[in-house]
Amino acid sequence: MADPGGRLADPAVEARLARLDEVLAGLEHTPGPALEAVRLLTEVYGEALARVLDGADERLGARLAGDELVGHLMVLHGVHPQPLAERAERAVERLRPAVRERGGDLTWAGVQGEVARVRLDSGSKGGCGGGCGGGSADLAAAVREAVLAVAPELTEVEIVPDGEERKAAPAFVPLNTIKRRAVPQEAG
Repeated sequence: MADPGGRLADPAVEARLARLDEVLAGLEHTPGPALEAVRLLTEVYGEALARVLDGADERLGARLAGDELVGHLMVLHGVHPQPLAERAERAVERLRPAVRERGGDLTWAGVQGEVARVRLDSGSKGGCGGGCGGGSADLAAAVREAVLAVAPELTEVEIVPDGEERKAAPAFVPLNTIKRRAVPQEAG
């Protein structure tokens, strides 16, 4: 599980994170000193991470942010050097070559609130040119996983079909502007 230097291999980290999720879910409903200890430890570790990043040059900061585990910690503590939209867009760009090989394309459509939007061009043959394995559902799942891995603060990834334009928000018209106004009567 650990290498000779005491470092954990990725599968061991994933196993510990899964177990941590289970333990924290149990603590969530149990008020008391254990939950407070976790909160305080998280705050102190967040401050320590922020101090490390304060002393890092831009290259080191980018290298640390590029590590999936460290990047998640940076997001958790609000110290990630790259904006959410940039991270998510970069994840989509990394998927594009594989999607293009199958006759489709992906383009970044932005973030609305806590939802990333990705436009899917299914290609002339439909459904990624018929070659995306299980089809667009598999592609949507892969896009969602890739984007949420680098921007876990998002709540969802919405796949926007090719040709669908972003829906405009309904216009707000104040009620007092559409009420019938009384027309002054002329004396006469």
